[in-house]
Amino acid sequence: MADENGEPADVLVPTILDIADKYKLKITFHIEPYKDRDDRNMYTNIKYIIDKYGSHPAFYRHKVSTGRTLPMFYVYDSYITIPEIWANLLTISGSQSIRNTPYDSLFIALLVEEKHKHEVYRSGFDGIYTYFATNGFSYGSSHHNWPSLKAFCDTKNLMFIPSVGPGYIDTSIRPWNNHNTRNRVNGKYYETAFSAALLVRPEIISITSFNEWHEGTQIEKAIPKKNGKTAYLDYQPHKPNIYLELTRKWSEEYSKEKEQWLT
Repeated sequence: MADENGEPADVLVPTILDIADKYKLKITFHIEPYKDRDDRNMYTNIKYIIDKYGSHPAFYRHKVSTGRTLPMFYVYDSYITIPEIWANLLTISGSQSIRNTPYDSLFIALLVEEKHKHEVYRSGFDGIYTYFATNGFSYGSSHHNWPSLKAFCDTKNLMFIPSVGPGYIDTSIRPWNNHNTRNRVNGKYYETAFSAALLVRPEIISITSFNEWHEGTQIEKAIPKKNGKTAYLDYQPHKPNIYLELTRKWSEEYSKEKEQWLT
């Protein structure tokens, strides 16, 4: 296994799982578009992950309508692989089918453009997520498109997982991308995203992200900090943990509303 820079990361996984278990958290895997990713090596890699980590108490499993609990994998940039290749892995009749095997799982595809929703369905994925923290950056990340995406997913028996974020600014690494900057507005941007997500009654909401400082989407504690010419964003005049508090607030609200949806 490797991280997004191609550096070995497998050695870190047991530690991450152990720490997650200590705090009663669960871990799932975000599959990056590694070199030559296809149906065959995806099967091999999913098998490896489940065989090696699937018995750990912090390994996330999601309860589905049949009562089974299945591992879940988010597949980033899934759209760069054609549906026919994914279908080999993700449909029952596929030549490399993982369905109805000990490694069957929930596979969540990234939706960027509207047309991707049809490709996701043809591919055999179990759901879609929108990932990007910039409202308006893509079709999928635009809040006003979430109701129609949720309706589409409902008709196709797919999960819809909207992704929320506290803001966005990546000009320290992409100076040309200022037009996608989104101001935090003292937490209001984050709350607006959560509110939009709750409106479509999703089974899961994902947060992008916890600690991506270089893209300005961190929600962990932050104090004023400067390293050379780089000044890191802080949350003044608010407390260093303001975004963790907002996350708790909206998570609790989500849990309450979810109970009402299910009654």
